[in-house]
Amino acid sequence: MFTGIIETLGTIKDLRKEGENIHITLSSSVTHELKIDQSVSHNGVCLTVVGISNDQYTVTAIKESIDKTNIGEWKIGDQVNLERAMRLGDRLDGHIVQGHVDQTGTCISIEEANGSWYYTFEYDPKLSNITIEKGSITVNGVSLTVVNSQKNAFSVAIIPYTYEHTNFKNFEVGTKINLEFDVIGKYVSRLHQLA
Repeated sequence: MFTGIIETLGTIKDLRKEGENIHITLSSSVTHELKIDQSVSHNGVCLTVVGISNDQYTVTAIKESIDKTNIGEWKIGDQVNLERAMRLGDRLDGHIVQGHVDQTGTCISIEEANGSWYYTFEYDPKLSNITIEKGSITVNGVSLTVVNSQKNAFSVAIIPYTYEHTNFKNFEVGTKINLEFDVIGKYVSRLHQLA
């Protein structure tokens, strides 16, 4: 479980294919605190640490994760949002995030708004995921509040702190992002399907 509050950015140092898996090696400021078998959210994807060497660590993505996320588009040098799993008893500053990406979306608009930014994302509605106005959404692992909820699109407002401390600053129109819809929204969507 995660909260969607990003701790730091990691930089991809190596990508190595082995069968249908991809081994991803990253450097980050929290590498020295990681342990083998620890879960870490990478752009919202929960991956397990399988190796540590100096300031770099390695995780492995399986085909299922690659198919449902933007991992297949990652390149050496890319910055990835990182969050370690929450500890029992910690404050829940974001919202409950499972680290299980539901689908990808695409950035279709970036608007500057007097020091903040509005990002609009589009996603395929055929998977029956929904956003709720003023509800929670996770974009590349970042816990955010939905504004302008539509059937296949939504916007989020990004403050300067989030812009500087996540990979939102690297987004462009056309950037593919990972989406995890709020568990409450998933429940509501499921109820609509059953009705």
